[in-house]
Amino acid sequence: MSITCSVYIAASVDGFIARPDGDIDWLLRPEYATDQMHGLSYEAFISTVDTLVMGRHSFEKALTFEPWPYEGMSVVVLSSRSLAIPTPLQNKVRVMNQDPVSLVTQLAAEGKQHLYIDGGQTIQRFLQAGLLNELTITYIPLLLGAGIPLFGVLGQEVSLRLLAATPSPNGFVQVRYAVQV
Repeated sequence: MSITCSVYIAASVDGFIARPDGDIDWLLRPEYATDQMHGLSYEAFISTVDTLVMGRHSFEKALTFEPWPYEGMSVVVLSSRSLAIPTPLQNKVRVMNQDPVSLVTQLAAEGKQHLYIDGGQTIQRFLQAGLLNELTITYIPLLLGAGIPLFGVLGQEVSLRLLAATPSPNGFVQVRYAVQV
Protein backbone atom coordinates (compact mmCIF):
# COMPACT_ATOMS: atom_id res chain seq x y z
CA MET A 1 0.00 0.00 0.00
CA SER A 2 1.74 3.15 -1.21
CA ILE A 3 -0.14 5.91 0.54
CA THR A 4 1.03 8.59 2.96
CA CYS A 5 -1.03 9.50 6.04
CA SER A 6 -0.14 12.80 7.72
CA VAL A 7 -1.38 14.96 10.56
CA TYR A 8 -1.23 18.76 10.57
CA ILE A 9 -2.75 20.16 13.76
CA ALA A 10 -2.49 22.77 16.49
CA ALA A 11 -2.45 21.95 20.19
CA SER A 12 -2.11 23.83 23.44
CA VAL A 13 1.20 23.32 25.22
CA ASP A 14 -0.60 20.93 27.59
CA GLY A 15 -1.69 18.80 24.64
CA PHE A 16 -5.32 19.73 24.00
CA ILE A 17 -6.79 20.34 20.53
CA ALA A 18 -10.08 21.81 21.76
CA ARG A 19 -11.85 22.86 24.94
CA PRO A 20 -13.99 20.17 26.66
CA ASP A 21 -17.04 21.35 24.65
CA GLY A 22 -15.12 21.17 21.34
CA ASP A 23 -14.60 24.93 21.07
CA ILE A 24 -11.44 26.07 19.26
CA ASP A 25 -11.84 29.85 19.58
CA TRP A 26 -8.59 29.96 21.55
CA LEU A 27 -6.77 29.32 18.24
CA LEU A 28 -8.10 32.56 16.77
CA ARG A 29 -6.76 35.11 19.26
CA PRO A 30 -5.60 38.33 17.56
CA GLU A 31 -2.20 38.21 19.30
CA TYR A 32 -1.48 34.97 17.43
CA ALA A 33 -1.88 36.57 14.00
CA THR A 34 1.45 37.13 12.33
CA ASP A 35 2.95 37.25 8.87
CA GLN A 36 6.14 35.76 10.28
CA MET A 37 5.04 32.17 10.83
CA HIS A 38 7.91 29.77 10.33
CA GLY A 39 7.91 26.06 9.55
CA LEU A 40 5.61 24.11 7.24
CA SER A 41 2.70 26.37 6.30
CA TYR A 42 -0.80 24.95 6.07
CA GLU A 43 -0.92 26.02 2.42
CA ALA A 44 2.28 24.12 1.58
CA PHE A 45 1.04 21.05 3.47
CA ILE A 46 -2.48 21.00 2.02
CA SER A 47 -1.15 21.40 -1.53
CA THR A 48 0.28 17.86 -1.24
CA VAL A 49 -2.94 16.26 0.07
CA ASP A 50 -5.62 14.64 -2.10
CA THR A 51 -8.02 13.44 0.61
CA LEU A 52 -8.97 14.62 4.09
CA VAL A 53 -10.09 11.94 6.54
CA MET A 54 -11.79 13.33 9.63
CA GLY A 55 -14.04 12.19 12.42
CA ARG A 56 -17.66 13.21 12.84
CA HIS A 57 -16.95 15.78 15.56
CA SER A 58 -14.32 17.52 13.42
CA PHE A 59 -16.72 17.50 10.47
CA GLU A 60 -19.50 19.03 12.54
CA LYS A 61 -17.09 21.77 13.68
CA ALA A 62 -15.94 22.38 10.08
CA LEU A 63 -19.57 22.85 9.04
CA THR A 64 -19.67 25.99 11.22
CA PHE A 65 -16.89 27.66 9.19
CA GLU A 66 -17.80 30.01 6.37
CA PRO A 67 -16.91 29.30 3.67
CA TRP A 68 -16.41 25.52 3.64
CA PRO A 69 -12.64 25.27 4.27
CA TYR A 70 -11.99 22.16 2.16
CA GLU A 71 -13.33 23.30 -1.21
CA GLY A 72 -11.84 21.26 -4.05
CA MET A 73 -10.69 18.44 -1.77
CA SER A 74 -12.09 14.96 -1.38
CA VAL A 75 -13.35 14.56 2.21
CA VAL A 76 -14.12 11.32 4.05
CA VAL A 77 -15.93 11.51 7.38
CA LEU A 78 -15.61 8.48 9.63
CA SER A 79 -18.77 7.85 11.58
CA SER A 80 -20.58 4.80 12.91
CA ARG A 81 -23.83 6.82 12.91
CA SER A 82 -25.75 8.18 9.96
CA LEU A 83 -24.83 11.76 9.22
CA ALA A 84 -26.69 14.38 7.23
CA ILE A 85 -24.49 15.99 4.59
CA PRO A 86 -25.61 19.50 3.60
CA THR A 87 -26.79 19.73 -0.02
CA PRO A 88 -23.84 21.86 -1.24
CA LEU A 89 -21.43 19.17 0.02
CA GLN A 90 -23.32 16.11 -1.26
CA ASN A 91 -20.78 15.22 -3.96
CA LYS A 92 -17.75 16.43 -2.00
CA VAL A 93 -18.07 14.53 1.28
CA ARG A 94 -18.43 10.79 1.86
CA VAL A 95 -19.43 9.24 5.17
CA MET A 96 -17.78 5.89 5.78
CA ASN A 97 -17.77 3.45 8.68
CA GLN A 98 -14.53 1.51 8.31
CA ASP A 99 -11.52 0.74 10.43
CA PRO A 100 -8.39 2.72 9.41
CA VAL A 101 -6.67 -0.22 7.66
CA SER A 102 -9.71 -1.01 5.48
CA LEU A 103 -10.23 2.65 4.70
CA VAL A 104 -6.61 3.26 3.68
CA THR A 105 -6.67 0.10 1.55
CA GLN A 106 -9.82 1.28 -0.22
CA LEU A 107 -8.54 4.83 -0.77
CA ALA A 108 -5.21 3.52 -2.08
CA ALA A 109 -7.13 1.32 -4.53
CA GLU A 110 -8.96 4.48 -5.67
CA GLY A 111 -5.57 6.05 -6.46
CA LYS A 112 -5.32 8.33 -3.43
CA GLN A 113 -1.74 9.09 -2.43
CA HIS A 114 -1.70 11.49 0.53
CA LEU A 115 -4.31 11.48 3.30
CA TYR A 116 -4.64 14.33 5.81
CA ILE A 117 -5.87 12.75 9.05
CA ASP A 118 -7.75 15.14 11.35
CA GLY A 119 -9.58 14.92 14.67
CA GLY A 120 -8.38 13.58 18.01
CA GLN A 121 -10.03 10.14 17.95
CA THR A 122 -9.30 9.64 14.26
CA ILE A 123 -5.62 10.50 14.75
CA GLN A 124 -5.45 8.12 17.70
CA ARG A 125 -7.05 5.27 15.70
CA PHE A 126 -4.62 5.77 12.79
CA LEU A 127 -1.66 5.85 15.19
CA GLN A 128 -2.83 2.66 16.91
CA ALA A 129 -3.16 0.99 13.49
CA GLY A 130 0.40 2.00 12.60
CA LEU A 131 -0.74 4.02 9.57
CA LEU A 132 0.56 7.52 10.29
CA ASN A 133 3.76 8.55 8.52
CA GLU A 134 4.21 12.11 9.76
CA LEU A 135 2.92 14.42 12.49
CA THR A 136 3.12 18.20 12.24
CA ILE A 137 2.01 19.78 15.50
CA THR A 138 2.00 23.50 16.10
CA TYR A 139 2.04 24.20 19.83
CA ILE A 140 0.17 27.34 20.83
CA PRO A 141 1.59 29.22 23.86
CA LEU A 142 -1.40 28.51 26.09
CA LEU A 143 -2.29 26.00 28.80
CA LEU A 144 -5.98 25.12 28.44
CA GLY A 145 -6.01 23.02 31.61
CA ALA A 146 -8.67 20.67 30.25
CA GLY A 147 -10.11 19.67 26.92
CA ILE A 148 -9.97 17.14 24.13
CA PRO A 149 -6.48 15.62 24.10
CA LEU A 150 -4.50 15.22 20.92
CA PHE A 151 -3.32 11.73 21.81
CA GLY A 152 -5.21 10.52 24.87
CA VAL A 153 -4.29 7.02 26.00
CA LEU A 154 -2.90 5.20 22.97
CA GLY A 155 -2.23 1.96 24.81
CA GLN A 156 1.11 1.53 23.07
CA GLU A 157 4.43 3.24 22.65
CA VAL A 158 5.04 5.07 19.36
CA SER A 159 8.57 6.13 18.41
CA LEU A 160 9.04 9.41 16.58
CA ARG A 161 12.01 10.90 14.71
CA LEU A 162 12.32 14.67 14.77
CA LEU A 163 12.30 16.21 11.29
CA ALA A 164 12.11 19.89 12.32
CA ALA A 165 11.38 22.15 15.28
CA THR A 166 10.61 25.73 14.34
CA PRO A 167 9.75 28.61 16.66
CA SER A 168 7.84 31.69 15.48
CA PRO A 169 7.91 35.23 16.90
CA ASN A 170 4.32 34.88 18.17
CA GLY A 171 5.35 32.04 20.50
CA PHE A 172 4.19 29.15 18.36
CA VAL A 173 6.52 26.17 18.12
CA GLN A 174 5.96 23.76 15.26
CA VAL A 175 7.40 20.26 15.49
CA ARG A 176 7.44 17.77 12.65
CA TYR A 177 8.02 14.09 13.35
CA ALA A 178 8.30 10.99 11.22
CA VAL A 179 6.47 8.11 12.84
CA GLN A 180 8.86 5.18 13.23
CA VAL A 181 7.38 1.80 12.39
